[in-house]
Parts: sequence; structure tokens; C-alpha cells
Amino acid sequence: MRTLITLLLIALATTLVAQDKPVKILFDVTSSNEDVHKTAMRHVSMMAEAYPQSQFEVVIYSGAIDMVRKGKSSVSDQVIALKDNDNVSIKVCQATMKRHGLTQDDLLPGVGSVPDGILEIVQKQSEGWGYIKEAPNN
Repeated sequence: MRTLITLLLIALATTLVAQDKPVKILFDVTSSNEDVHKTAMRHVSMMAEAYPQSQFEVVIYSGAIDMVRKGKSSVSDQVIALKDNDNVSIKVCQATMKRHGLTQDDLLPGVGSVPDGILEIVQKQSEGWGYIKEAPNN
């Protein structure tokens, strides 16, 4: 029994130490599905709170553009709530914005942009960022 308790304590300590190391995670959102938008915001919000020393970026492009559009977003409150969070950034592909005839003024407060969403993802991965593809649950 003592050995089992010792092993459990070692496992717990290892887990706690591993969680203390800051990480960088990129969330890729392309779906127009509002459930995906809600899930992405829930993941980012919870992780940013749980791991304040880590960095999180949401990259939005393609069909997900309404996620950050004024008057269209089903997650506008969550997006706006993250705008002052130093360890979270939300970026939209400028090519997607151009295709939809949108400007920065059409986006929710705190949402930034990148020239190309896919290139942003590739660059972040080359810098060691982890990658999460937010997709609908089927």
C-alpha cells in the first residue's frame, strides 16, 4: 500500500511540474458552425485562466469569419472578454476579410489580423507552437 501511495504522489508531482511549464498553443478555426466557435472560446478561456504564463492564439479564416464580425458573432461577449488578456490573441486572415469585403472596423474589439491565416499557422508551428484544429463534433 505504501508503494502505491508513493507511486501516486510521484505521478501527481510529475503532472503538477509538467503543467507549470508555459506552453504556446494555436487554435485553428475555419468552420461556420457556431458550436465550433463556442467550443473554441471555451477552450481558450479556460486554458488562459488555468495557465496564465502560457500563450494562446486563435487564427480565424475561411467560413469562420462571422465568429468575429460585429453583429454576426454568437461568441462576441467571449471574444471581447479576452481582448485585455495578455496571453490570448485572436487573429483573422486578411485574405478572408478581403474576400468578404470587410475591414478592421467590421470586427469585434480586440481582434487583430494577419496577412494569411495558413501562413500564420505554419510560422507559429515552426516556432514550436502546439496546434489544435477546432472542428464540429460528429
